[in-house]
Amino acid sequence: MRIVVLMGGRSYEREISLKTGRAVARALRELGHEVLEMDLTEDLPCKLLRIKPDKVFIALHGPYGEDGRVQGMLDILGIPYVGSGVLGSAVAMDKDMTKRVLRSEGLPTPDWVCVRKGDKIRWDRFPAVVKPADQGSSVGLKVVKNSRELTEAVKEAFEITEKVLVEEFVKGRDMTVGVLKDRALPVIEIRPKKGIYDYESKYTKGMTEYIFVEDDNLAVMLQDIALRVHRLLGLRDLSRVDFRVTDEGKPYILEVNTIPGMTELSLFPMACKKAGLDFREMLSVIVS
Repeated sequence: MRIVVLMGGRSYEREISLKTGRAVARALRELGHEVLEMDLTEDLPCKLLRIKPDKVFIALHGPYGEDGRVQGMLDILGIPYVGSGVLGSAVAMDKDMTKRVLRSEGLPTPDWVCVRKGDKIRWDRFPAVVKPADQGSSVGLKVVKNSRELTEAVKEAFEITEKVLVEEFVKGRDMTVGVLKDRALPVIEIRPKKGIYDYESKYTKGMTEYIFVEDDNLAVMLQDIALRVHRLLGLRDLSRVDFRVTDEGKPYILEVNTIPGMTELSLFPMACKKAGLDFREMLSVIVS
């Protein structure tokens, strides 16, 4: 199969996207596919029409790649691609909209407010989490302890986005569940050494410990919720749902990722390996 791997892009996650894309391209070649690596350039539609790939593997993280825009372009061109379509991608990328959909269906997510430029920040519960509503990889994420820190964090977040989330800080453990072709993968607990799973903790070796959850009741509950979220948002092929679980065992959905990372430290391939699929086998399932 002739497969184009789209990587790089224009978001703050460009470097992570390049790592993901290169790893995917290498493994697809080892599987015997003809692979072309391409960036998100203005002449991309013309290049794709000339190449006529059998499928596009979207390894673009963040805006322009994970938010439905590239997916819409590929739909117009009539080129098949891996992953979720326009609507699911757009909703999952916007954390405010994701939470609104989850809350409307009775699914647990921390309380929050959405702040746009010029808005008064109406929040008085601390600690709180501040993060851009439309970025991934924990870009711009901060935990604040008071109103002064909140104001400063929101101001900084507006440097990279126009929509900021202020979210209730839920004390507990970070966990994540991948979904591959409508199958929930083993649950991973994330233990960052600095206490918060931010950009540095995600992409620096040795900064985070990853443990597979052995509590069957908890694992099944999180897997069931992840599948429900995947289906509710109309996602396809793969996704990853991130949770915070309290000491009492109550889960809260933090966000949904439609294009999980595929780097050496990434959670999705780690869960697939635990489920019996190595990196190449995982990609073979995804592109099938």
